[in-house]
Amino acid sequence: MTDSAGAATSPAATGPGEVAPRRRPALSPSRAGDFKQCPLLYRFRAIDRLPELPSRAQIRGTLVHTVLERLYDLPAAQRAPEAARGLVRPVWAELCAELPELVEQLFEGPDDPELPRWLESADALLEVYFRMEDPRRLEPAARELLVETELASGLLLRGYVDRLDVAATGQVRVVDYKTGAAPREVAEVKALFQMKFYALALLQLRGVVPTQLRLLYLADGESLTYEPDEAELRRFERTLEAIWRAIREAGESGDFRPNRGRMCEWCSHKALCPAWGGTPPAYPGWPAEEDVATAALEHLAQ
Repeated sequence: MTDSAGAATSPAATGPGEVAPRRRPALSPSRAGDFKQCPLLYRFRAIDRLPELPSRAQIRGTLVHTVLERLYDLPAAQRAPEAARGLVRPVWAELCAELPELVEQLFEGPDDPELPRWLESADALLEVYFRMEDPRRLEPAARELLVETELASGLLLRGYVDRLDVAATGQVRVVDYKTGAAPREVAEVKALFQMKFYALALLQLRGVVPTQLRLLYLADGESLTYEPDEAELRRFERTLEAIWRAIREAGESGDFRPNRGRMCEWCSHKALCPAWGGTPPAYPGWPAEEDVATAALEHLAQ
């Protein structure tokens, strides 16, 4: 539901003990963020493809993103708050049908008293959405749009755009839903990194600089907007290429070093990390072209 390698296509594309198929290495906002945060985390997620148990917040993000996508399938006049709330339980049932173990992973079975309250929290986020936008007045050009493009340097970019609005004048707006609260000033840089990534990919694909990048934070009703220009996006392109060079150097040597910090507390792979006394699995090597599988990348509400 959000980016192409860092949210969740299906909340858990792999089950415990399973490893997702390998595919041609590409850069996404989430994987770039992983490498900057901790190179070893990048390796575990992008190369080893180690499974991770989803959190309630992640799955709620998946749920809300899917509901907002489906909402725009309805005729404009029917896009009301009650219609969105009416989609929550059917979408949740679909997620559970796709991943039968999901309820047991997140709750203590279907009778867990916390489950109804959790579903109601998704309703609350949707209520906030309707205070921020009137979907009856919008006709998106695309939803959950896969953007994939190769730069002149050979770097492959992949990402999923939550919503693309195109005006009659040709102006393009990129909209991303966030089920958390708006970031503080320092964290805005990370949020804008993701949006600049999408803007650059769209510039490559369509030859148009998006007029506006907009993030909607449904936990508190705040929004963040940004207007990029082509010169800035070309500088950002060089930033991505520098990150990719560092990733490829680590990939060739297998030297993905851990970066111990406060985010370690939430890492699913802490037990395997040398910074915490663990031992990583044997390095499988950088994925070769023949290992490529064309599965969709993860997109979660981050």
